[in-house]
Amino acid sequence: MSLLKRIEKKDPAQTLPPPSGAGSGGAATPPPSSGQMARQMQTPAPPVDKLVELRARLLSKIIAELDPKLDIGRADELRRSIEELFNQFLAEEPDIVLGRVERQRLLEQLTAEIMGLGPLEPLLRDTTITEVMVNGPNMIYIERNGKIERVSARFDSEMHVMRIVDRIVAPLGRRVDEGQPYVDARLPDGSRVNIIIPPLALNGPTITIRKFAKIPLTADDLIQRGAFNKEFDEFMKACVKARLNIVVSGGTGTGKTTMLNIFSGYIPNDERILTIEDAAELQLRQEHVVSLESRPKNIEGRGEITRGDLVINALRMRPDRIIVGECRSGEALDMLQAMNTGHEGSMTTVHANTPRDALHRLETMVLMAGFDLPLKAIREQISGAVDLIVQLERMRDGTRKITNVAEIQGMEGEVIISQEIFRWESGGVKDGKVLGQLRATGIRPKFIEKIESYGIFLPPNIFGLDPRFYQ
Repeated sequence: MSLLKRIEKKDPAQTLPPPSGAGSGGAATPPPSSGQMARQMQTPAPPVDKLVELRARLLSKIIAELDPKLDIGRADELRRSIEELFNQFLAEEPDIVLGRVERQRLLEQLTAEIMGLGPLEPLLRDTTITEVMVNGPNMIYIERNGKIERVSARFDSEMHVMRIVDRIVAPLGRRVDEGQPYVDARLPDGSRVNIIIPPLALNGPTITIRKFAKIPLTADDLIQRGAFNKEFDEFMKACVKARLNIVVSGGTGTGKTTMLNIFSGYIPNDERILTIEDAAELQLRQEHVVSLESRPKNIEGRGEITRGDLVINALRMRPDRIIVGECRSGEALDMLQAMNTGHEGSMTTVHANTPRDALHRLETMVLMAGFDLPLKAIREQISGAVDLIVQLERMRDGTRKITNVAEIQGMEGEVIISQEIFRWESGGVKDGKVLGQLRATGIRPKFIEKIESYGIFLPPNIFGLDPRFYQ
């Protein structure tokens, strides 16, 4: 079905009641004041249903008249062509009179429909919004400053949503239909997208977009926001440069990928870095970076390339560092083996609520690889591979904090031994804001000798120790 025919089959929007006071009945009203006269002189906007119908008509005409040979990569030229056709076709609508503001808004909506993601386009341009959630055609929510709120934007119909869905997944060579009703994707700017459609999504096509900042957040930005302190930042720089294996742990929306981006920024520029993800979203600033992306099954059920396959292949690509965007299943075993076989300084993220839970999650994911390994052998792999676990948490006020940093010290019997190096100390809540700070526990990690072997000497006060005893 052509794009034009799909647009023409839009469902009409719900009709809003007419403004109060309309109609011929009622008592005579007193003469308007000067303020009322000024407001009446402004061109009134047509009813919402009329605007929806007008937008549908103009959209169909503009798409039909656009030159098919026009280079869509030349955005300015395409935008000028849309504006010329818009002015031409709007002049042919004798019953519609739009004010300047309404006219400009309608032009922006049509331009977004043709060139962008429709109603989502202004939300994606808003730098204060960090997440966009579409729950069917009539409900769109956003996250701003850690709080979720509903916005007035909406789609015309489920077909309208599906058209935008196709526009997101088509450039990536992926599909979403009844045979494959959910998919992970990404926008050109790296923002992560998850899409799930009926019959699995009962409310209609559901889109979740995790936006990434145009300019990636830096460690200084997070220090100003209170996510961690300068002592922790200096400590992590030393750990990354000393090639410690790091696991970033946290729940959904706690900022694991952001933190992984910051830690990876401390990797020296002369090292070869391989990133492995389902949907490429890491924003590394080094020059020598090779980004790998897994691939789902095709329509025939073949051609799947998992993250585990990519980890195995990455070992043959002479990596200095391997960064796995997220371990969720059997690729954890391949990742641990890579860490244990000379690829030190690797990093990954896992979903867990505490460092101890992260260890249990790693055990479970290794078992998901399908090998009948003894639990003790799995724990030995984990304790030998992982050096540090950084735990993130999303607070009640929506802010993200580092709440725990634990060193993995080895095995004692059949138990993995860990030791806290930094811990979040809560200071209560004031005016809706969570107070507290990240403090050192006063314990020097055992891997401090490895850090010093790289010529990096951390002052004792970073660990909460009195420097007089270490002179």
